[in-house]
Amino acid sequence: MYSFKEIEAKWQKYWEEKRIFQAKPDSVRKKYYLLEMFPYPSGKIHMGHVRNYTIGDVAARFKMMQGYNVLHPMGFDAFGQPAENAAIKNKTKPDIWTHKCIEWMEIELKKMGFSYDWGREVSTCDSSYYKWNQWIFLKMLERGLAYKKASSVNWCPSCQTTLANEEVVEGGCWRCHAKVEQRDLEQWFLNITAYKERLLQDLSQLTHWPPRVLSMQSNWIGRSQGVVIYFRLKDTDERIPVFTTRADTIFGATYIILAPEHPQVRQMIKGRPQEKEALKFIDKVARESKVIRSSSDVKKEGVFTGSYAVNPVNNETIPIWIADYVLMEYGTGAIMAVPTHDQRDFLFAKEHGLPMRIVIQAVGHRPSAIDQITEAYEGDGVQVNSVQFDGLPNQEAKAKIAEWMEKTGIGKVETHWRLRDWLVSRQRYWGTPIPVIYCKKCGIVPVPYQDLPVELPVDAPFTGEGGSPLNKVKEFVETACPKCRGPARRETDTMATFFDSSWYFLRFCSPQFSPAPFDQTQAKYWMTVDQYIGGIEHAILHLLYSRFFTKFFKDLGMVDSDEPFARLLTQGMVLKDGEVMSKSRGNIVDPDSIISKYGADTLRLFILFAAPPEVELEWDDRGIEGAFKFLNRVWRIQENLKDKADPEVIRFLHKTIKRVSQDFTDFKFNTAIAALMELTNVIYQSGADKEVYANLIMMISPIAPHFAEELWQILGAKESITGASWPEYDPAMLVEDTVTVVIQINGKLRSKIDVPVDISEDKLKGLVLSDEKLSPWLQGKPPKKFIYVPQKIVNIVV
Repeated sequence: MYSFKEIEAKWQKYWEEKRIFQAKPDSVRKKYYLLEMFPYPSGKIHMGHVRNYTIGDVAARFKMMQGYNVLHPMGFDAFGQPAENAAIKNKTKPDIWTHKCIEWMEIELKKMGFSYDWGREVSTCDSSYYKWNQWIFLKMLERGLAYKKASSVNWCPSCQTTLANEEVVEGGCWRCHAKVEQRDLEQWFLNITAYKERLLQDLSQLTHWPPRVLSMQSNWIGRSQGVVIYFRLKDTDERIPVFTTRADTIFGATYIILAPEHPQVRQMIKGRPQEKEALKFIDKVARESKVIRSSSDVKKEGVFTGSYAVNPVNNETIPIWIADYVLMEYGTGAIMAVPTHDQRDFLFAKEHGLPMRIVIQAVGHRPSAIDQITEAYEGDGVQVNSVQFDGLPNQEAKAKIAEWMEKTGIGKVETHWRLRDWLVSRQRYWGTPIPVIYCKKCGIVPVPYQDLPVELPVDAPFTGEGGSPLNKVKEFVETACPKCRGPARRETDTMATFFDSSWYFLRFCSPQFSPAPFDQTQAKYWMTVDQYIGGIEHAILHLLYSRFFTKFFKDLGMVDSDEPFARLLTQGMVLKDGEVMSKSRGNIVDPDSIISKYGADTLRLFILFAAPPEVELEWDDRGIEGAFKFLNRVWRIQENLKDKADPEVIRFLHKTIKRVSQDFTDFKFNTAIAALMELTNVIYQSGADKEVYANLIMMISPIAPHFAEELWQILGAKESITGASWPEYDPAMLVEDTVTVVIQINGKLRSKIDVPVDISEDKLKGLVLSDEKLSPWLQGKPPKKFIYVPQKIVNIVV
């Protein structure tokens, strides 16, 4: 058994002392920027981290050996609410807690042997980093992309602070259990919608992103061509604009639904018998996550307002409801409900006994009775019950109905977007202070660039109660106006942590650069990121915000590229007993315990072999044992090396080099490892010389780097294996000397024969006809036909 503890410690020390992974621009070699999404510093790495970073490390090491100039940095996404909560729980300060966690995580990451350029490490909670968050914010403020407006938030009146949706538990504050209220606060937004066209159009450039992620981004941006239809509140002239992409179903609208937050709702319910129930419902929904509200697998709830609307196409009076699945963020915050042609509307109508009408009939199907419908029909067909549009194909009718509505003034063709501006204010301490000053005389005044960074005060009282600690630090809040020098106060909101992670990949290009967020020359060399790796949970917001920032920097003339990440891989989660590992489920496997028992290289090998990167990985202790045994088998080959390997072994080696090289390129690490195991089996059967063994070690080295470094040194190498050139296969060695030919007689398989690949038909015929195994079918008679498909099959007719 190889001594993994001593070997791993030895080579980790060597890599650090020799700065093996330090990256510098190089005009000769082609650059390769590989980046995994940087972690929140929780203090302990988990198997999700191990998987993500091992995938990236193998790719980085492979590219190094292929001769690329690889940049592979690491840092910490260190601001955020978890650090505040941990600090309160542990009776310490967020900065002390966070930096301790970073130290622990650095140790754990280094134990895994990852090839990071630690000289480029950044932590977003350091003022040397968040100074540039503030600089970027001011640049956006100058260009009208940062602005302030009122927005509704969850508010704990006891703790005097805002709460994220997930911090509202059964209507109460997670910390003190006080009933949570809705409050309108003046908050800061970034005008990401100014970039909506570019964000959508440039998705077409991302040809190496997973289609699923592109679809999620496209749907989030949500460009919809449709019609705003002007329903009227009954017995008034008040309009209720409703946006729809399905004008072809307007004659089937049997009720309309407003978002509970819709500005017309409170007036509609005022003084009606339904007012109390509706207000209670509005209050309940306001505390629910919008993700859950719009989810297709959650039961939809709603209440009747007591008011009615008039459908402008047929003057029909229909009820107005409010429901949780309608959001103000999309369209006008009001929908027309067509239960026969929209499944959510259908389920809602069934639940509440609301009327239905079919207006699109599937071609070739008999009309269904309303009471026989079991689900909405959402496909194409012909118009029915649609007055002058009856009989038209619905897609044709959609355009004609829209045109008719616009002509008659009852509707207007419009393009709507789901994307909304980005709320970046947080009423918390542990984040980047927003660099703005309020002066009674001058109004909102940006902090001058030369006064950055606006630093977080380290002595803020930190209890988790009574609002943001920044409000209580007199020396922080009270300041002088930069314009008039009169008394003023600082903004006490901090930035959302997504701001920090929206440009960190650019800071990695020149992390010590002090005149600007990044050195443009360095960014021009390293950007874009050639390969980005992270979880599917970040497919929308983080990636969208990073794309937005990159486009903003391009508009400032600071970068050349439109997009930050050329290729994207989203790795699957690590499961145990069919469920995601978590403390609450008690199914955590601690990486430290595996490293201590088997070594980091065994863990790396298992995590790559157990499943392809994109799919979920089920933890299996037997797999760890198998990985350890395999490394020990490879280790023992050195004890019985031959002077010269057999030709079959050399041929198999070249086949393996080709296979592994392609699999590494395609991130198919599990099949690459399978190929290396097959080569190892061949070596155990037929032996290997030093050259074959060296090639095997080089191919294993990205996966098990400490193990490979030690064997490389044993074979006599003086330098690190990371500097070795990746093995190349000889195409001539892939050409087979012999081929198996199938023998059929009268169309039935009777035998197989191995022959030289260049055998002539006459020689093959002689061999076949003299084969005693075929004599029962040939019976000594000459065949009527002898048909030969070269290197594949012989068919004999007798």
